Amino acid sequence: MKLYGIPNCNTVKKARDWLEHHAIAYTFHDFKKQGVTVTLLENWLSQLPHEKLINRSGLTWRGLDEATRNSVVDHASAIALMCHKTSLIKRPILEKDGRILALGFSETDYQSIFP
Repeated sequence: MKLYGIPNCNTVKKARDWLEHHAIAYTFHDFKKQGVTVTLLENWLSQLPHEKLINRSGLTWRGLDEATRNSVVDHASAIALMCHKTSLIKRPILEKDGRILALGFSETDYQSIFP
């Protein structure tokens, strides 16, 4: 199982704390240090629309100029932008065997994934 995110993100910290508290093994993938691949993003976008995968409420999105924000119209344009600015990706992403188990963190969701 893999948890994708940025270590200093509060939501990622909550997810990591929850997993560790419940003794659930995972590998952490740091977007900032390890980046993301086009193949990984294509896999995620086969499971979720780009509108859900891009964090439009974060500082990174709000810091983009209007033309850049408006240029995200499909999977290809979303992938290009997320590869360039990994902090745009909603986090954390909990994945197992290539399948997204959870996007973001909700204790209720995690409890239903790991009863």
